[in-house]
Amino acid sequence: MSLALVTGAARANSIAAGIAPRLAADGWVVVTSDLESGDYPCDLSTPTAPTSLVETVSREHGPIGALVLSHAHDVESGSLDTTAESFDAHVAVNARASLLLIAAFARQVPADGGAVVAMTSDHTTGNLPYGASKGALDRIVISAARELGPRGISANVVNPGPIDTGWMDDGLRDSLAQHHPLGRLGTPKDIAAFVSFLVSPDGRWVSGQLLHADGAFSAQF
Repeated sequence: MSLALVTGAARANSIAAGIAPRLAADGWVVVTSDLESGDYPCDLSTPTAPTSLVETVSREHGPIGALVLSHAHDVESGSLDTTAESFDAHVAVNARASLLLIAAFARQVPADGGAVVAMTSDHTTGNLPYGASKGALDRIVISAARELGPRGISANVVNPGPIDTGWMDDGLRDSLAQHHPLGRLGTPKDIAAFVSFLVSPDGRWVSGQLLHADGAFSAQF
């Protein structure tokens, strides 16, 4: 059975927490990681942690065939109140750690290749360091698709749009649902089904893409 590593699976209603059981149902052996929880607690803000995580998991469980990056550091601020320290922290977790995780994954990938899927976001104004670091993540993953394709690795970025994972208040939840073409917000289960396809052998031909899996939410703008 193939092994999948899913980061950012701390909260029970998170996107990653929805992805993990779906991949397990597909037949994957799933290992999770987060800052202080998951099968492997890991502080991805440190330069050595991402490589160490992949090496430890592959050493203990065998080669990792799917890497799902759903971790994030997110502290809202804008152009005038973002500190250098905050900006660096966002880049360290959301961009640098992702690069190092992908590189370590590629070095140990099984002979039949593998798949990388990363969660991104459209956030910009009012959430500048998060949005900027996610923009860097997009470029990292798309570049990896081209560079690592000869190793049999597909790599894609998924923008899920607004997913109700517990961070919204009732007013925001209702407002977004009213403006959604499908009349509801997305759920972790919706995104899990899409990720399930992308990491499957049938989904590997899709690579190097920034994909909106948001029920047409972004199509109205």
